[in-house]
Amino acid sequence: IELKSGMLNIFLKTGNVFMQVDLWLGLSYCDGKWNKVTVNKEGFIVSASMNELREHTLEPRVQQLKVNSPVYIGGIPPEIQIFYKELGLEQGFGGCMKDVKFTRGAVVNLASVSSSAVRVNLDGCLSTDSAVNCRGNDSILVYRGKEQSVYESGLQPFTEYLYRVVASNEGGSVSSVWTHARTRGSVPQNVPTPSRVHSINGYSIEVTWDKPAGVIGVIEKYILKAYEEDGPNVPISSAELADTSMLTGILTGLHPFTNYAVTLTACTLAGCTESLHALNISTPQEAPEDVQSPTAISFPTFLLTSWSPPKNPNGIITQYILYMNGVPIYFGNGTKYVVKDLAVFTPHQFLLTACTLAGCTNSSQVTLFTAQLPPSHVDAPVLMVLDSRTIYVQWKEPVEVNGILDRYIIYIANNEQNFTKWSVIYNSTELFLDFTIQQLFPGTEYLIKIAACTEGGCSVSEASRAITDESTPEGVPAPKAQSYSSDSFNISWTKPEYPNGIITSYGLYMDGILMQNSSQLSCYAYGLAPWSLHSFRVQACTAKGCALGPLVEARTMEAPPEGTVNIFPTVDESKEVQLKWLAPNKPNGKLTYKVLVTGLFYADQ
Repeated sequence: IELKSGMLNIFLKTGNVFMQVDLWLGLSYCDGKWNKVTVNKEGFIVSASMNELREHTLEPRVQQLKVNSPVYIGGIPPEIQIFYKELGLEQGFGGCMKDVKFTRGAVVNLASVSSSAVRVNLDGCLSTDSAVNCRGNDSILVYRGKEQSVYESGLQPFTEYLYRVVASNEGGSVSSVWTHARTRGSVPQNVPTPSRVHSINGYSIEVTWDKPAGVIGVIEKYILKAYEEDGPNVPISSAELADTSMLTGILTGLHPFTNYAVTLTACTLAGCTESLHALNISTPQEAPEDVQSPTAISFPTFLLTSWSPPKNPNGIITQYILYMNGVPIYFGNGTKYVVKDLAVFTPHQFLLTACTLAGCTNSSQVTLFTAQLPPSHVDAPVLMVLDSRTIYVQWKEPVEVNGILDRYIIYIANNEQNFTKWSVIYNSTELFLDFTIQQLFPGTEYLIKIAACTEGGCSVSEASRAITDESTPEGVPAPKAQSYSSDSFNISWTKPEYPNGIITSYGLYMDGILMQNSSQLSCYAYGLAPWSLHSFRVQACTAKGCALGPLVEARTMEAPPEGTVNIFPTVDESKEVQLKWLAPNKPNGKLTYKVLVTGLFYADQ
């Protein structure tokens, strides 16, 4: 259906049959009043009428019209135009329609679907004085000249104007057909504050408003905005409402128990305007959200529980309820509670409920343990001597652990240090029940005890005793030989560095001959020659064998020489005598000689 140059054209195509109905209207429709247009198909007859004017066409070949696709009024989308090129498809309709009806179905409210219209400007009705602007004789001259374009200003907003061009020369003139254009609407002015705001719940409100007065243009949409009263000037929630026939809308996404300022924004194609003032509302309380699970500081027989307020209280917390193992144990407004008389290292299920006047919300359930203690008792370990340097240790897990076993520790001490210094020889979180101690000293008595540990501490067992097998001594010392006379020695020595058992005897060798075999650590040798050289070596023995120490040498003290000194003088010159002598038979030490001369001496003058 097209209205062009005073002609109403109806084009109908069914199958391969094409029909056309032309109804001449002239400018009869341009009178500022409503005009009723009817298009009808009955059997082979297609008719069109407007007001009192009517035209029809008969086509026996026309087929039944079945509509099974969307119906477009005022224009069609570009993607469909390629299939209907024969229609011409002039500029879409601009102006005002109402009460669009079909033979079957309800009346179509164009305002509710205009947002999806294309190539159509359903932006309002013509003013009542537009009848004057429709008539050729009453038209206003806009431009005279030789240019082929003109810019006209000073027009009224949201008003439809008809234009045509008259081309003239000396031979006459010719006119174009009338074409229409509509100026855009203006931005809405004086948008009213919402008239009523009603809380649906703590998260949404219903807003009612009055239609803005004096809007020049068609309101495309309304926008509702909610601002927090003490918050930033940014809306917390907004809603766009395209159905402008409705003057009520819902705002969601709000927070309970919060003060909001609600505004109304009205939009035309030219822009949007927000109301200068807002309507205040307080959302009601709701049940809390994100209730935090309780936490606890653990002690062996009690728990110091505490909790934080819900992340979203949604109101004023009226009370907390603390449940332990499904039983409420605390009611009140506090955030701490001591749970007493509990068993050591025992799990308990806790849950917290937070309440407002609107309702209560539970936290997630959490398991809290009382603190650990050291094990109640640890049995002494069982020791097995494997050889002279190895002891195999075994132990049992404590009967009352009082927690979770964390590690075992083995302490060891030996008789060489009088069992006063304990050393850690094993410390492991691998909870084995045995350990082999290696690289020990042979023939040594050891005390060994074990500690079992939890996070609450360690308990230590009584010590078990074991002696490694003996071996031959190691580190036998060198003897010290000291002479205080020319014919004797005092010889002494210490124990071996590693006895490797019980020393049964010490042997002293002098000059390769065993001169003493006893448990003594000293020996006295006498009847020796003065300044005589002797060698000494100590032997230490256990039941497993003997070992020798290093060899040392020493001399007896010196004594006066024994014998005579024979002198043999020789006169060489008048003033020189050469002396020679023989050593005494028994020097008895390191000899030094003195030459004594007596008699008359001569000296140079």
